[in-house]
Amino acid sequence: MADGQIAPRAQVKLADYRPPAYQVEHVALDFELDPKATIVKARLKLRRNAPGPLKLDGRKLELLSISLNGEALGDNRYVLDDESLTIHEVPDEAVLETSVRINPAENTELSGLYTSGSGFFTQCEPEGFRKITFFPDRPDVMARYHVRMRADAKEFPILLSNGNKLASGFENGKAFAEWEDPHPKPSYLFALVAADLVSLKDEFTTQSGRRVDLGIWVERGDETRCGHAMEALKRSMKWDEDTFGLEYDLDIFNIAAVSDFNAGAMENKGLNIFNTAYVLADAQTATDTDFQNVERVIAHEYFHNWTGDRVTCRDWFQLSLKEGLTVFRDQEYMADQFSAAVKRIADVRLLRATQFRDDAGPLAHPVRPTSYIEINNFYTTTIYEKGAEVVRMYRTIIGREAFRRGMDAYIAKNDNSAATVEDFWAAMQSVSDTDLKQLMLWYEQAGTPEVSFDEAWDGENFTLTLRQSLAPTPGQTEKHPMLIPVAMGLLDKAGKDLHQEVLLLREAEQSFTFKLAQKPEAVSLFRHFSAPIKLKGQSRERLAFLAAHDTDLFNRWDALQQYATAVLLENVEAHQAGKPFTLDAGLKGAIAATLHEAAQDPAFAAEALILPMESLLADEMKIADPEAIHAVRQAARRALGQALQAEFQAAYETFGNAAPDDVSGPAMGARALRNAALSYLCAAGNTNLAARQFAAAGNMTEKLAALTNLVDEPGKAREDALKAYYGEWADTKLALDKWFSVQARSNAPDTLAIVQGLAAHPDMDLRNPNRVRALIGAFIANPSKFHDPSGDGYKLLADFVLRLDETNPQIAARLVTGLGTWRRFRPARQELMKAELERVLAREQLSRNTYEMASKALG
Repeated sequence: MADGQIAPRAQVKLADYRPPAYQVEHVALDFELDPKATIVKARLKLRRNAPGPLKLDGRKLELLSISLNGEALGDNRYVLDDESLTIHEVPDEAVLETSVRINPAENTELSGLYTSGSGFFTQCEPEGFRKITFFPDRPDVMARYHVRMRADAKEFPILLSNGNKLASGFENGKAFAEWEDPHPKPSYLFALVAADLVSLKDEFTTQSGRRVDLGIWVERGDETRCGHAMEALKRSMKWDEDTFGLEYDLDIFNIAAVSDFNAGAMENKGLNIFNTAYVLADAQTATDTDFQNVERVIAHEYFHNWTGDRVTCRDWFQLSLKEGLTVFRDQEYMADQFSAAVKRIADVRLLRATQFRDDAGPLAHPVRPTSYIEINNFYTTTIYEKGAEVVRMYRTIIGREAFRRGMDAYIAKNDNSAATVEDFWAAMQSVSDTDLKQLMLWYEQAGTPEVSFDEAWDGENFTLTLRQSLAPTPGQTEKHPMLIPVAMGLLDKAGKDLHQEVLLLREAEQSFTFKLAQKPEAVSLFRHFSAPIKLKGQSRERLAFLAAHDTDLFNRWDALQQYATAVLLENVEAHQAGKPFTLDAGLKGAIAATLHEAAQDPAFAAEALILPMESLLADEMKIADPEAIHAVRQAARRALGQALQAEFQAAYETFGNAAPDDVSGPAMGARALRNAALSYLCAAGNTNLAARQFAAAGNMTEKLAALTNLVDEPGKAREDALKAYYGEWADTKLALDKWFSVQARSNAPDTLAIVQGLAAHPDMDLRNPNRVRALIGAFIANPSKFHDPSGDGYKLLADFVLRLDETNPQIAARLVTGLGTWRRFRPARQELMKAELERVLAREQLSRNTYEMASKALG
């Protein structure tokens, strides 16, 4: 039975939180590592904390022995079931010793201790430690750890764990190592690696003079692709000191990379374990986006050292306390490393494409949920990205200096403890006179607020009236007005700011009056996306003005996106009525102006050239029509490419001089703009240009951009390019993932058939989450192909979900949500999607991971 296939499917509720009956002051772990039969001995020093028996979590553990204060316990002294071990008679202070046997080689869920590649790895967040030994596996139990491990010296010579290394060597043909972490931590931060790895080593000196040994551990042959990750780590350590005054607190910081990993990375204290996708990067195998992702995830996990490790969350309902805050921190870091405006655009595009859609459907949940069946299912963009937006709103309201003081207060008061979102609110409130209590509604209410506005001018006074509304979501029919910071500017005809301010919208309807010498030409609202809302009511004329003149770069981009959305949706209606596509003069002019001004900021221009995604257009329709949306967006790209062919050709030639291995911000921006121009030129019919770029590409960014355009058209050019790419990169896992993904995202008419064939490809490895995401995750994100009228796309997804549920329920549960948008379509398509959800739910012994998400998706 796979992890999670446990009955009954009872909900865990925030309201039922109780402190643990016992705290664990110290843990001594001893591992005799063997792939099929690892022995784990644990010695727990216990202290009573609250009334109740001692209850230890444990799954798939073979109990070999148990003793309390040196006395062996008979089976009449404890209760053992599939999920826990309970002892009712335990002194207020006690030492519990257990010995268990586990089978890491059979752990396909990749949670707990498992084998992958050359060795052993762990993933304990959120509830993996209970598959290693019996323990109160909850984040509010924080203990100090001492770890000793032994393994075959030839097969597993590198032995790593949390904290600082005390000793290592060889005994009786085995390698051994002892590690000790001086900081108390919850069990989800425990980490162990035992493998045949090599490392890239470096060092960092903190602002107080501490020397920290740095190591990135990878499979042999991959060490040449770690340089960017190491430099990103050192930049992150320096930035956290300079920006938040937070210094690293151990003598060693290690990163170990593994290709079989459910998530991106894990912030285990002193030993981060990473998906290889977020460590390995060189110009030949990684795109510019990959380089940025490595930088971002390295920073994110390092920043967790304080916002997650030193200050952790009291319970899993507080997950956004560490994740939302740390996402905000990594967003700010990336904004400082590259273009702040482009970074903000990328963050908001992700939020709208994923989190806004969740908020509008059956999977909507608050930033702090009130219940769950399986906590793994709540590692969502609502917890992470929307949670980061809540943190950003704190800073927007109280200001940067006060926010820094609030962060200092939060860390100081909660260091080495488990906190709640109320603790974060209290720290911010302590440094500000503004009443912040209403911000807590962002943690409590699901959904995306909509804001509309009216304007009035009486010759001296400009009055802006704002209205907010929040639609009902599952389990929440009544909503209260939120506290919404509205960063705004009043512009004259030339785009100059007449007035700037951050307004605080607290009521359902609220008016603000400004005394001005002249009537504003336009109001610019929610600059830099000051709150995660949907702004309604802007005319096309207003959007055109803001796209051309707004001094806030984010709002310039957003106005162009909203203008293009209106144009494209108008054409979708025409397409449905059998009318041809008409290129809007305003859209053409805005794209031409973007190209004309591109040299000022190529990265921003590249973002501005991207038309709204098909999924975002669908979100604006009452009944989504994937075929019509796809046809119109493709027609728009083709029409713009033809109408502005000379301008796109000039941009393609002008911005092609960046060195292939230059991964600086300007070089990335130039390549992004050049590849955006290539996309329009190919849409206009010049695919020979893509073929030439593919053949001459000096890095993966250029090669993959060319291949992306070539796969859109069936024929010899496509087949030759795919064959050449596979021949070059078949033995490089991360590069081969791109080969799967580029075909799954293709606009070609035969994409569904190709994906069905790739599902049976010899290199399609279900054990590897990266490969599954590369094919099936990418296919779900291709609306016109996934939503094929035959329903075969839905069937393919459900088949994968059922297969994965047997081995890796976490990945299965995340994928099944692709069927949760069925309400957005016409009845025929609805029935096809619902039928596949019902087929998934009909599986006996379905994991509780998949059950929870499929049942919510079905409704």
